[in-house]
Amino acid sequence: MGKIMRYERNWAGNYAYEAAACHFPESLEEARALIAGNRRVKVIGTRHSFNGIADTDVAHISLARLNRVIALDRETNRVTVEGGITYGDLSRYLHEQGYALHNLASLPHITVAGACATATHGSGDGNGSLATAVSGIELLKGDGELVRLTKDESDGRFAGAVVGLGALGIVTKLTLDVVPSFEMTQHVFEGLSFDELADGFDDIASSGYSVSLFTDWKGPSFNQVWRKRVLTEASGIPDIPHAESRNFFGAAASTVKLHPVPGVSAENCSDQQGIAGPWHERLPHFRMDFTPSAGEELQSEYFVPRRHAYDMVKALNGLSGRIAPLLFISELRTIKADDLWMSPSYGQDAVALHFTWKPDWEAVRQVLPLIEEKLEPFGARPHWSKLFTMAPAKLRSLYVKHPEFRELAREFDPHGKFRNAYLDTYIY
Repeated sequence: MGKIMRYERNWAGNYAYEAAACHFPESLEEARALIAGNRRVKVIGTRHSFNGIADTDVAHISLARLNRVIALDRETNRVTVEGGITYGDLSRYLHEQGYALHNLASLPHITVAGACATATHGSGDGNGSLATAVSGIELLKGDGELVRLTKDESDGRFAGAVVGLGALGIVTKLTLDVVPSFEMTQHVFEGLSFDELADGFDDIASSGYSVSLFTDWKGPSFNQVWRKRVLTEASGIPDIPHAESRNFFGAAASTVKLHPVPGVSAENCSDQQGIAGPWHERLPHFRMDFTPSAGEELQSEYFVPRRHAYDMVKALNGLSGRIAPLLFISELRTIKADDLWMSPSYGQDAVALHFTWKPDWEAVRQVLPLIEEKLEPFGARPHWSKLFTMAPAKLRSLYVKHPEFRELAREFDPHGKFRNAYLDTYIY
């Protein structure tokens, strides 16, 4: 059996794990034996969750040693990988083979399986979350049976299993849709008034393959706009020279490289100012070789229907005095609707509003209910693995497929091998 150690805390350091040990299986059979030999188990990835979604009171399992690319099918444009592979490793492999993913995680060390299980990240009007690239999934159920589900099946279970929240089993393999590799540029603009969203949000959000708006809530404006464009005619969004990008809805083009957080060195950020580069070096905000060992921050994120973008920003601006002192930065971006049962973008084109907080949980815990109260009229759904205070019954009511997902979880895990306090609270 692979090595055994113990993770005491998550990446950010704000959550203490209860698991007594973490096992590192090196084969499918070893993973199956760990399921059989423990009353409860939970897969732990790169520990980038900010709550107890990945915790257990018995044993953690890491798939870090099951991290290979299994196959690249050039006829179907799909790649099959093991559950422990990271976006950094997969991106480099795909680029060398002339392929790309439609979107990427912000940091390269995040695992593909972990990000897809919580419908993490998505950026761009035509881009779904990372989970929408999944076309096939292989899981070890609570009884040790290996189950394979594909997008082409008609019983609906695939749409329920992709964003599985760790409730269904151990994701041992994923098959992802890939696209031909592409080049991108990135321009950053400073000083976009909130009021520009009233009539111009659609034009702003659709002006690039991926567009991010950053604000520190210290004033009624976005500090920065990061616009990423594809350098191909096929994208439908041809790039324009930097000299012609000096003004963007009243925001001025930056003449220097910037970090999203004002005053922080931009050394580790991806290239800006229209410098062309491959997809995996422009889609993330940070360089692919930048992997922070820990995150001295807290994170929350809420998803609302896209049509409410301006009203949401206007409503939260009334809390700016409470938000700004606790905040590093907020990011607003669009995400295409999907049909994955437990995805925050299920059935709706969404706007995601992300908060990167200073590491003061007691203060953040007091302001989150105020934010959620402001966002309630818009039907905001919180990110599953980040910090929120929404009541469990309210959260469940936001997902029309919740009853079906709960039954699917019971089918795959009838003896509760993968259950924990988080799932008991928000799912069961």
